[in-house]
Amino acid sequence: MKNFILIAIILLIALSCGTNKNTTNMEKPPVQVGDTISISSDKTEYEILIIEPGFNAWLNSIAQPKGYYSQEYLENRNVFYVNEWNSRVNQRRRYNADLYELPIDYSPNIDYGYDVNYQLYNYFIYFQNRYKQNLLGGRVPPN
Repeated sequence: MKNFILIAIILLIALSCGTNKNTTNMEKPPVQVGDTISISSDKTEYEILIIEPGFNAWLNSIAQPKGYYSQEYLENRNVFYVNEWNSRVNQRRRYNADLYELPIDYSPNIDYGYDVNYQLYNYFIYFQNRYKQNLLGGRVPPN
């Protein structure tokens, strides 16, 4: 398998079926073990898990810093990226099944918080550059 990618892909794991508006708005700091990054938020009770060799180094050295993009911008981009990603998961004969193994569960109606959206967006940029993919049909953002 090509770098155990979708085990390496972003898995939005719903810890509950909705957001919890009664919790505090504090984001938990990223938990990192090797090339695995887990980010979760008390605000939303959602988590993103990225297992991808080299992603953390790329994120810390090349990606735009947190705060560079608005949450609205990240959410809008992520909707398009996730839709295209999931479309490719369903077209295994047309797209490399080793790259697009599992769908991503992402709803534009849920507030995942800034950190989750930032991480997901940057993974898509990293993925496109590393594997020479183009999820939005234009030029891959240089980031």
